[in-house]
Amino acid sequence: MILTPIDHSVLHGLRAGFAEALADDPLALAVFRRVTALVPDGDLLSLSTDPVHHAQGVELCRRFGFGILDVDPHDYFTWDGHSVAIRMEPSVLIHEVGHYQLASPERRTILDFGLGAGPESGRKAEADALQTLFLPERDVEEGLCSLLGILWEAELGQPAVLAFLEQNWMEGGTSLHNLAHFRKIVRWLAEMGLIDQTGAPTMGLRTEGDETFFTRWYGEG
Repeated sequence: MILTPIDHSVLHGLRAGFAEALADDPLALAVFRRVTALVPDGDLLSLSTDPVHHAQGVELCRRFGFGILDVDPHDYFTWDGHSVAIRMEPSVLIHEVGHYQLASPERRTILDFGLGAGPESGRKAEADALQTLFLPERDVEEGLCSLLGILWEAELGQPAVLAFLEQNWMEGGTSLHNLAHFRKIVRWLAEMGLIDQTGAPTMGLRTEGDETFFTRWYGEG
């Protein structure tokens, strides 16, 4: 949910400010330009519901070997350990690909990736019972998944900036904290091989278990 609504005029100024602030970080700048390259006319507060975008999201899930369930996750789980419930907005569906890539190997086959029930999952008690990753680590993984999913939207030619705004990447503006967080997320995605040197997403998967991964994350500061 966008905490502060942003219209086109505000976005134009923020986009210019971000780009200027990231000028010394070519990869972060490339990522930022990818996700803000396509700014649709009209409302910036609503995610795409385009059926073509949804079909692209389903095909991306298939590329990663997902089983496809034509059900509403509110009546099931978003991810059941093998298959994804696809009756979701394209951006939300593509976000599940980010979760798959970022989950530790041992959580990839667990209900909702062992994160507890997601906002769309209906059978919350069952998913929550298998949760193994909690705050603050869960928020770290969510941040990585968020940007990776947004980059997949951009790669598919979709208006990724809508999810970028909806997931509050620009809520902090060009503050040092916000920019540092964005840079670190980009750097870690690159180090894991989940984006290439142009900022494009790859088909890579995280290979480290949670203990090793988060020890490194916090050790970097």
